[in-house]
Order: sequence, then structure tokens, then C-alpha cells
Amino acid sequence: MSKQPIGIFDSGVGGTSIFKEIHTLLPYENSIYLADSINAPYGPKGKDKILELSIKNTEFLLEKNCKLIVVACNTATTNAISVLREKYSVPFIGIEPAIKPAALNTKTKAIGILATKGTLSSALFHNTSNLYSNGITIVEQNGEGIVQLIENGNLTSIEMETLLKTYLKPMLEANIDYLVLGCTHYPYLIPILTKLLPKHIKIIDSGLAVAKQTKAVLELNKLLNTEILNSKNEFYINLKNTEVMQALLGNKFKVDFLAF
Repeated sequence: MSKQPIGIFDSGVGGTSIFKEIHTLLPYENSIYLADSINAPYGPKGKDKILELSIKNTEFLLEKNCKLIVVACNTATTNAISVLREKYSVPFIGIEPAIKPAALNTKTKAIGILATKGTLSSALFHNTSNLYSNGITIVEQNGEGIVQLIENGNLTSIEMETLLKTYLKPMLEANIDYLVLGCTHYPYLIPILTKLLPKHIKIIDSGLAVAKQTKAVLELNKLLNTEILNSKNEFYINLKNTEVMQALLGNKFKVDFLAF
């Protein structure tokens, strides 16, 4: 089973930021990435629809013989991963906004969280937020429109910069010193955010932590691929604008359109 691929799915191309972290840490692991871009973003959808889509994505990856599945979507994790773990026997790795390190390390006692509506309104998010919010101001911001701009290839557009300035304003007014990115699309914003934010504000995403957890779970279940061979990595998207995903991945990997 160790040679079987890791499955990764997201509500679009953003989860490629998670793939990159996993591939860097585990370069010999084969993988299959599924971008459900036709249904992006998941944030505004209700819990039932998010669960339905997550099950569909999971079953696609299981048909491809994946040994472990990374839910590379904060909204799908918070709304569906508990059901997925009950329903299927393979291990699942989920993603949550990295509130804990921000809350434990803030000096100004104020942190910002930029996430989707689906993540911010979930029970799992509120439980984590309440756990670490004692004595700390948490400024939550729904990043409405960001995912769609990235999916449409407008990552570095003036519209994106204008939107981010609007979303960052209440955080800066609250004197945050940590900004937590609560969507896997958002790490691609880091170059823009670095330009817009004061230098003392630290930006945190969950990518490396997810990669480390993936490695730990593979080791625990004796699923780690120990053969030092070039990995095979497949990328599928259900919209025909494969060039957007291709641009994020670079020329090293090939993206295929797949209607599903």
C-alpha cells in the first residue's frame, strides 16, 4: 500500500498550496489532486451541500486507490471531515486556521483571521476560537470574493489589492500582530499581503503543519513510501481553464481537465 497515492481535494486550485508543502516534505510520495473548481467557493454553501461535495470528491480519490486523503479545504474540513472519518476506513487529514500559535504568541493581544464564510460560521472553528480567545481580541473577516478572483486568474489584479485593503482595515485598527490565513487559496496572497501590511505583522498559514501531520499519519499507519524514486503526481480540475491551476503549479506538473 505504501506506493499508493496520497489523495488531495479542494474546492478549487487553492489546495495546491498544501500539495506543495507535502511534496516538499515527502518528495517520493505519489499523489492525486482534485480541484472541484466548478463548485468553488464552498464557503457560501450550506453544510449539507458541502458534505455532499466532499463525499463525491472522496469517492473519486478512493476509486483512484488513494491510501490517505487530505481535505485541503478549511470549509470542507470544518463541515464534513467528522462524517468522512466515520464513513471511510482510510486516514483523513484536515485543515484548520492556525489560531493557536497566533493566540499564544501575540504581543498586542489582537490577531486577525481571514477566512471564508463557511469556515467562520462552523462549530469547529468556534470551538477552537473560544479555546484560545481568552484575553485576546480576534478580528474575523470573511474574505468574500477572494477565492473567485484566484480561480479566475486575477490573483495580482487591482481588484484583489483593493479588496484586501478593505478586509485588512479593521484588523489594522485593532492593532493585530498576527494574521491567520483560514483558506488554502490564501497563501498565494502572501506577496500582496506582505506589501500591504506593516512589517511587524506575522502571517500564518497551515500548510507546513498539514504536511508534517500527513507524514506522521503515514508513518503511524505504516503507509510511508520508502522507495527513493521520482513521484507520480496527477492533477485534475473540472473547469476547462486549466491554465490558472497550471500557473500556480508552474511547468513541473501537468494539469488535466476532467468532468466530474
